[in-house]
Amino acid sequence: MDLGRVIGQVVATVKDPSLTGFRLFVVQGLDERLQPKGKPFVAMDGIACAGLGDVVTLTFKRDAAIALGDRPPVDACIIGYVDESTVLEKDGSLRTLKT
Repeated sequence: MDLGRVIGQVVATVKDPSLTGFRLFVVQGLDERLQPKGKPFVAMDGIACAGLGDVVTLTFKRDAAIALGDRPPVDACIIGYVDESTVLEKDGSLRTLKT
C-alpha cells in the first residue's frame, strides 16, 4: 500500500466494459513525508468518492484488480483516504503531517 495525491482526472472515451462507472484519476506518488516521488500515474477510483487534491492510499497489480471485485485490467486502485500521517524522526520524536 502506497500514498498518493490526486492531481487530475482522466476522460476515457473508450474503456473496457467491465470498468464502466469507475472514474480514472492521475495520481502523484508521495513519500512518508507527503513529498512527491516518482512519475504520476493513472489509478482507478475504488472508493467512488476521491477528488482533486485528496491524499489517498493505493494498491497495485493483482491487489488492485481484487479491490475492484477482481476486474482485470486494473493496475492501480485508490482504496482509501489519508487524513493525517505520523512520521518517526531520526531523533525519536513523532511528527504528524496533516493532509
